[in-house]
Amino acid sequence: MPGPLPDGEPVPSDGSLPESALGAVGRRGFGVYVHVPFCASRCGYCDFNTYTASELGGGTSREGYADAVLAELKLAATVTGAPVDTVFVGGGTPTLLDPDDLGRILEGIDKTWGLTANAEVTTEANPESVTPRSLQALRKAGFTRISLGMQSAAPAVLAILDRKHTAGRAPQAAIEAREAGFDHVNLDLIYGTPGERPEDFDASLRTVIDAGVDHVSAYSLIVEDGTRMAARMRRGELPYPEDDVAADRYLAAEQALSGAGFSWYEVSNWATTPDARCRHNMLYWTGGDWWGLGPGAHSHVGGVRWWNVKHPSAYAKRVEEGVSPGLEREILTDEDRHVEDVMLRVRLRDGLPLATLDATGLTGAAKALADGLLDPAAYESGQVVLTLRGRLLADAVIRDLLP
Repeated sequence: MPGPLPDGEPVPSDGSLPESALGAVGRRGFGVYVHVPFCASRCGYCDFNTYTASELGGGTSREGYADAVLAELKLAATVTGAPVDTVFVGGGTPTLLDPDDLGRILEGIDKTWGLTANAEVTTEANPESVTPRSLQALRKAGFTRISLGMQSAAPAVLAILDRKHTAGRAPQAAIEAREAGFDHVNLDLIYGTPGERPEDFDASLRTVIDAGVDHVSAYSLIVEDGTRMAARMRRGELPYPEDDVAADRYLAAEQALSGAGFSWYEVSNWATTPDARCRHNMLYWTGGDWWGLGPGAHSHVGGVRWWNVKHPSAYAKRVEEGVSPGLEREILTDEDRHVEDVMLRVRLRDGLPLATLDATGLTGAAKALADGLLDPAAYESGQVVLTLRGRLLADAVIRDLLP
């Protein structure tokens, strides 16, 4: 089931923000995230804020969801905004909604704040939830990028993850997306699943490369409390993931993808060209502003972060009543923002300026350099950039760079 939200102070009923947050909105970019909380079934490892039809009961329908999001958008427009550089529709499975409804949401964003001329517009999708016809409709509606949840090319691994698509459906969907005119196509992989063999992951890497996509995301399996997979591991039905296996898989991904013309630009993300990088995620990682629409969606504007009520029914009730669906918020201190800046930007190939660090961080950076975890040439030019070994130990490097 979905994990808990953090604690914070109440969001005003009108969603208003402090004046201190409004002065520089969009200076580092402005994006919109739209959360679609529906799934046809729940994967065993998932603790996202998503719901199957049986979990929702009869209180919320997919058919009325776009109207609820548009109602929140109307409220958001009274608070702040800027020309929109990126839109990312995630979930859940956004493509369970009719393409026309996704198009209406995108049109509403454009009418409210305006999409920039070269805006990146992404939707996530499960491979089995799209068809050539629906992909063509999404492209016509203005979507430029699609991210498909492949996870693995091995049927046995897909079964352990409780994925419903066949092993061949994801690369076929990627090809169909290209044929429909999408500018950029991503395939997601998960590695380190219990029972996954090295040859299984090698086959997954060959599959994404052969599919002709220009972006690949590869993440080590994280077992979250409260998920079906965690329960199976506690009962001894599945072994826990091993760090050494995850490291081996990461090295295999780097070797295969770099050999096929991909370059890493964030620890878990590779692209064939700079233009193929996910600009929306880059906005998150570099301190930009974004408004999150939908139940459980998080937003960040000018150092204020807030999150919406989680359940779709509670969300729909609030926006119908003209009340902000924001549940709680936190106003980030300078220290908070420094910590987040270091945590996120160190993971980027562009790295973090040494000048950003305090005395403790500079000492940690010198140690990481001596240990072979930072690129010497980048360090000499004033940047903290991880080596391949440093990427394997990124969390440890980040800890040493923080106060």
